[in-house]
Amino acid sequence: MRSMLAATLMLATATGANAQMTTPQVPGAKPKVVQTVPIKPPALQTPSETADGMTQGERLSLQSDLAWVGQYNGAITGDVSTRMVEAIKEYQKLKGGKPTGVLNPQERAALAETARRKQDSVGWKIVTEITSGARLGIPGKLVPQQATDANGSKWTSPTGTVQVLLSRRKEAGPTTAKLADAEKKEPGRKVDYTVVKPDFFVLSGLQGLKKFYVRGTFKGDEVRIMTILYDQATENTVEPVVIAMSSAFNAFPAGPQAGPAPRKTVEYGTGIVVSDDGAIITDRLVTDGCIAITIGGYGSADRLAEDKEHDLALLHIYGARGLKPMSLTGGTAKTSVDVVGIADPQSQGGAASVSSLKGALASVGGGDSALSPPPSVGFSGGPVIDGEGKFAGIALLKPAIVAGPATAVPASQAVMVSAETVRDFLKANGVAVNGTSPDAKAAVVRVICVRK
Repeated sequence: MRSMLAATLMLATATGANAQMTTPQVPGAKPKVVQTVPIKPPALQTPSETADGMTQGERLSLQSDLAWVGQYNGAITGDVSTRMVEAIKEYQKLKGGKPTGVLNPQERAALAETARRKQDSVGWKIVTEITSGARLGIPGKLVPQQATDANGSKWTSPTGTVQVLLSRRKEAGPTTAKLADAEKKEPGRKVDYTVVKPDFFVLSGLQGLKKFYVRGTFKGDEVRIMTILYDQATENTVEPVVIAMSSAFNAFPAGPQAGPAPRKTVEYGTGIVVSDDGAIITDRLVTDGCIAITIGGYGSADRLAEDKEHDLALLHIYGARGLKPMSLTGGTAKTSVDVVGIADPQSQGGAASVSSLKGALASVGGGDSALSPPPSVGFSGGPVIDGEGKFAGIALLKPAIVAGPATAVPASQAVMVSAETVRDFLKANGVAVNGTSPDAKAAVVRVICVRK
C-alpha cells in the first residue's frame, strides 16, 4: 500500500494549490491562461478512483486476499471492477466497519493476515507438475496424497472428498471450443457456468454428487487441463481455494527451463543411519521413481515412508552389521553450521569418502531454513551440525526452476529441515531412534537411486 499512501499524501499537498494559475503579464499582451486538472482530495475520491491509484501488484494482492477470505469470486487480474469494490464493502461490514469500499491501513493489514492464515490452514504452495512443467497452486493439507504417471498428476484427500487432477495429452488441431465441448460430455456432468476464450476455457457445475471446476488450454498439439472435484459439504472451505488455483494455474510457463530438469538415470545422495536395526533417513526426491535403491557398502534398501511436505524419506536396510546410528537430540539451528555428506562420484573422482562443508542459515519460516552456499551434488540428505557438534537438521539440495537458454545448467538452492521435524517424522513412523554417536561422519552412508 506504500504507493497508495504516497499518492494520498501528494493529493493532499496539491489540494491547497487547486486554484487557476496564470503566467506573468507582459505590457500590451493578452494574459495566457494555463488550464489545470482539478484534483479531488482523498475524502472525495470514489473507491474505484482510489483503486486506480494503486499499482497492479497491489490490486492483484488485494483481490487474492479478498478471495481467500471468501468475499471475492472473480478472476484475479488486478483490474478495477465493481465486483472488487463490493467485495471490499462486504469485508468491511463483516468486520463491523463502515462499508466505504476503501480499506484503511489497519483494515488492509488485518485482511492480509486473515488471508495468510487461510493459506496456511490448507497448506497452500505453488508446485511444478513433474511430467509437464506446468505450475499450479496446491492446498497440500487438503490433498496430501499424490500419484503421477506419464499423463499427469493427481492429488487427493485421504477420503477422496477433494481431488485435483492435472492431465496432459496430444491432440491434432485443438481449439478451446472443441476442448470445452469434450469436457462437457464427461459422464455425469451438469454444467452451469462456461467461459470460452481463444486461449483458455473454464467450466463448472455438478458431477454426480460433487462440484467440479475445469480450466484448460493448449499450445500447439499439447493440451493441459486442470480439474478440481469436491464434495458439496466442503464448499465453504474449498471454493476460495478453487479461485486461487484458477488464477495460479500456468499450463505453459515461459522459458526452456520452466519445467524441472529430467531426473538422472542414476542419482546419488546422502543418508543418515538413525537406528542400529538399519533405519536411514534421507532426501525424498533423491529416492523418487527408483527401480532400485542401494546403500553404498551395505546393499539394497526399501523405502518405507515419505513426508512430501518436507521432502523426507525413510529407508531400511536388513541384516547390516556395524552400523553407528547418529544421535538426533539436543541440536539447535545456529547461523554457522557444517554440512556432512558424500559427494556425487563425478565430483570426487569416484571416491566414496565423507567430507564436510561450511554453511550459513537464514530462516524461511515453517521451521525450515535456507542454507547457503548450496552444498555439492550428492550431499542432499546429509546432516547439518551446529557449532556444538550436535544434529541441527537435514540438508536438502533442490534445483531452482529458472528461465534461460536451453543449454543453461539449472541453479541450485538448499534448505535445512529442522531436527524437530526430522524427529517428528521418525516418531510418526514408529522408528525407535537409538543413536548415541555424536560422530556424523561415521553415521552417514551413500544412497544410490537407479531409475529406468
